Amino acid sequence: MTAEAAAEHAAGDAIVPPLPKPAQRPAASPPASAVGVPMPKPPPPAAKAAAITPDKPAASSKPAKPALTAKQLFGTVKTAAPLEARAIGWYAKGCLAGGEPIAVNGPGWQVMRLSRNRNWGHPNLVALIERLARETTAAGEWPGLLVGDMSQPRGGPMISGHASHQVGLDADIWLTPMPDRKLTRREREDMSAVSMLRNAGEVDPKVWGEGQVKLIKRAASYPEVERILVHPALKKALCEAAGTDRGWLNKVRPYFGHYYHFHVRIGCPKGSSNCRSQAPVPSGDGCGTELADWLKRVAPKPKPPPTAAKPPVKPAKPAPPKPEITLADLPPDCGAVLTAGGHQPPTKPAAVVDRSKNAAPEKDKTISTAAPAPAKTVPSPTKASTN
Repeated sequence: MTAEAAAEHAAGDAIVPPLPKPAQRPAASPPASAVGVPMPKPPPPAAKAAAITPDKPAASSKPAKPALTAKQLFGTVKTAAPLEARAIGWYAKGCLAGGEPIAVNGPGWQVMRLSRNRNWGHPNLVALIERLARETTAAGEWPGLLVGDMSQPRGGPMISGHASHQVGLDADIWLTPMPDRKLTRREREDMSAVSMLRNAGEVDPKVWGEGQVKLIKRAASYPEVERILVHPALKKALCEAAGTDRGWLNKVRPYFGHYYHFHVRIGCPKGSSNCRSQAPVPSGDGCGTELADWLKRVAPKPKPPPTAAKPPVKPAKPAPPKPEITLADLPPDCGAVLTAGGHQPPTKPAAVVDRSKNAAPEKDKTISTAAPAPAKTVPSPTKASTN
């Protein structure tokens, strides 16, 4: 509330006493001044009376301090909470105790966007990524992982990019093959991932192939992995390439985005008693009606036919933005995680901005490109046209 609004609010709440009515005197009585009785002083004006005897004290003119958002608190922490490793809360509303960083370079992986400091996770997640890198490269299936966002050092809401990734159990793996050399820090900031789509409903065979299929299949085969999120067109390509071995496909779930990376999510680890598990994945391979519905959802909407001009409609008032998550919205243990090890969180709200480059392909239009029209039927050649 601004100072002007507070003053207006206070003035509205103050009860102004009414002016006293003049005393009723007998008509025959002489004026008080005629008999030597002093005249009473006139009552003070209403404004002065209200200032002298208000029923309520005036409200403070200082505006209330806004509460710090959770992303301002957790997005500025540079180190992990020195506590026993635990995932606390829900994937999209929680925090991480005892997080570990994955090395920025390892045998079979390199971490991207180092300026974000999001290469942290529960030790189980770190171990799984290292295992995936080690096994897929040893089998000759994939040249190495480019690791995208995992979690912040103490989890919690991120400054940009994700609603989940808050409890150290989520990781993004780029579908771009790792180069056969060590990338510089500048390259890791500037390099964009490659879109796997030819259009909104199909993968691009120039960049998508057997390697991506084998990589995702291996990740889905690990029992710790509960879900893998990919774009519906990628799910369609996986369904077509799976053959008779289809048991792993039900973990691969179609979702918006995720067309240049896949999202790995593991379940709540042992010892994380206040970690909230998600519902099991549905049975089946997910390649039927569910996938068809998702492909319709991501398909571009056809342009409506031209119609007669209509008078402009007054635009509806936009809905107010959702309130930011605060520390009070997170599980109670997240307060202890935030201050563990003597960390002093900020006390004044400040703009926290992610200045790193988005990992998505620049000026990419495949996500919104309509699927191609069916090929025209070519008539069979006649005898006269054969050579």
